[in-house]
Amino acid sequence: MQRDDSEQSSKRPRCDSSPRTPPNTPPAAVKEFPNLRLPSDYRTWDTEQVCCFLQLNGFRDPSVLDRFREMKITGSLLPYLDESHLDVLRVSSLWERKKLLNCIRLSKTHVDTVKVINDPIHGHIEFHPLLIKIIDTPQFQRLRYIKQLGGAYYVFPGASHNRFEHSLGVGYLAGCLVWELSEKQPELYISERDILCVQIAGLCHDLGHGPFSHMFDGRFIPLARPDVNWKHEQGSVDMFEHLVNSNDLKPVMEHYGLIPEEDICFIKEQIAGPLGSPSKYESWPYKGRPKEKNFLYEIVANKRNGIDVDKWDYFARDCHHLGIQNSFDYKRCIKFARVCEVDDRTHICIRNQEIWNLYDMFHTRTSLHRRAYQHKVGNVIDMMITDAFLKADPYIELTGAEGRKYHLSTAINDMEAFTKLTDNIFLEILYSTDPKLDAAREILKKIECRNLYKFISETQPGKEKIEKEDIKKFPEEVANAKPNNIPLEAELKTEDFIVDRERKGEGEMETSMRDNIDWPPPACPSLGIWPTTWACALTRNRIGDRLVHGSMLNH
Repeated sequence: MQRDDSEQSSKRPRCDSSPRTPPNTPPAAVKEFPNLRLPSDYRTWDTEQVCCFLQLNGFRDPSVLDRFREMKITGSLLPYLDESHLDVLRVSSLWERKKLLNCIRLSKTHVDTVKVINDPIHGHIEFHPLLIKIIDTPQFQRLRYIKQLGGAYYVFPGASHNRFEHSLGVGYLAGCLVWELSEKQPELYISERDILCVQIAGLCHDLGHGPFSHMFDGRFIPLARPDVNWKHEQGSVDMFEHLVNSNDLKPVMEHYGLIPEEDICFIKEQIAGPLGSPSKYESWPYKGRPKEKNFLYEIVANKRNGIDVDKWDYFARDCHHLGIQNSFDYKRCIKFARVCEVDDRTHICIRNQEIWNLYDMFHTRTSLHRRAYQHKVGNVIDMMITDAFLKADPYIELTGAEGRKYHLSTAINDMEAFTKLTDNIFLEILYSTDPKLDAAREILKKIECRNLYKFISETQPGKEKIEKEDIKKFPEEVANAKPNNIPLEAELKTEDFIVDRERKGEGEMETSMRDNIDWPPPACPSLGIWPTTWACALTRNRIGDRLVHGSMLNH
């Protein structure tokens, strides 16, 4: 039986131009302690293991470590260290004191405080107590009432899953990937703080979704407020800030070893990218972590190529609930992911033998788009819900901060009001007796009775880009495209038609893989193992099948 490549000798010739593990000097702990896997229960650590933990978290001053050894401080004593002990240890800098106390608090998360959740996709998954604190807030629990696939539930009865369970899955997978990198490449110096922040970003990346998920920020907001460029990522950043402040979580974060001033910024950047408008002259636009940890920004929301744990979870979860086969194995991607230096940046790379698994990922994604996400009836129902929301917008009021009133379209400006905006607004309109909501209510009743807008046809244009202004002209052109020699029983009006532009995967994935993967050169055909050899690194290339749908409103 042939051995796996990972079991073969790693002493192979390398090509000088190959991407490689970042050349930064490994921390002293890596050299002094070859076995870096510490027991999960800090109370069992001996003095040397405590020193190892401190070195891994940036405390490499030999004099401080020697004093820990002299005083024989073991893991069982860590909970009792305070300012007076730091005086004895001669840690005088206020910043070093704060950092050391935060580091010690981070070590005190015991297995007894970890919560276990039984997930239908990933099985029994564990969550750090800080993650549980975040989950048990009104802002996060709101995701229980937002359908993952919006109007697709009216087409696929099994698609009843919500943003809540997807967020749990992404938080779990983010932890799996960052832990795998930390275990296999200790020279990356991934700290406990980094791991916790990545998990929080995965958990909170979808906090900003509105009713029926992408229908809200993809259809409703652009029509209700065309002057506002708002996406759910921005909503997630705003909602996370609101979640932390309204639940007073900063002291809790400090208790578990985070530094809110730095780590909240880092979490937000993982969700939405660089905050503010970075200058084009800045070589590194992020503030939360230095350039050497660029790879951490590619775990939850990969801006480089779109391959991230967010998609890995919803591929598996959506296929499970839709009844669509999923041939992609995300566990292999996690197992064979490594960080290499490519173009002077550290990137998460995939083993080149995993190319067929990546092909399966693209195939799964294409199947989901063609069979579910862009289903013609699902799109029609999203259009009808959007129309109902537009008609109800002026008459629905949500109370925000300081008692201010907001409408459906303006609730995005106030997170207290936005917290109250979920899929339940559908039933609120449907069962309302307010005569001002009659028009909106009639549209929703048509959905309930399956009296839907009629899908007419679709066409695939050429390579030319379809601008937003062109879309606005299409309904009028369709209404005027009536034959002259055939009498019509009804007059066709522009407002009777909806022309919808479909974009499959804009800015998300790759199809031209040959041009965007760093492969081993012909002279080194056998390279393919990390951390000292080749891997494939994907880059962003916008692609997408563009379809134009035409639907007619029923009267």
